[in-house]
Amino acid sequence: MKFRKKPVVIDAWKWDETEEMLKDLRFQGLKWASNEGHRDRPGWVGKLRIMTLLVDPGDWIIKGVAGEFYACKPDIFAATYEAAVLP
Repeated sequence: MKFRKKPVVIDAWKWDETEEMLKDLRFQGLKWASNEGHRDRPGWVGKLRIMTLLVDPGDWIIKGVAGEFYACKPDIFAATYEAAVLP
């Protein structure tokens, strides 16, 4: 059998390694995250760890339909999602 993903609208952010984005993600409900390395540099640089996920720069961070967060590689994101036009 084959299945098609139901059309749902998601929130997603392309990880740009900034403190501002991390603050926005926390405002959106992200409960726990830390950076990977470069702690001595100003600003937020490097990979992001969300619970047990590791988000590379350029990866997408998706907030799922149940409020969960997960990472998605850019090529998979492009093949799976398109921009939503909302009223």
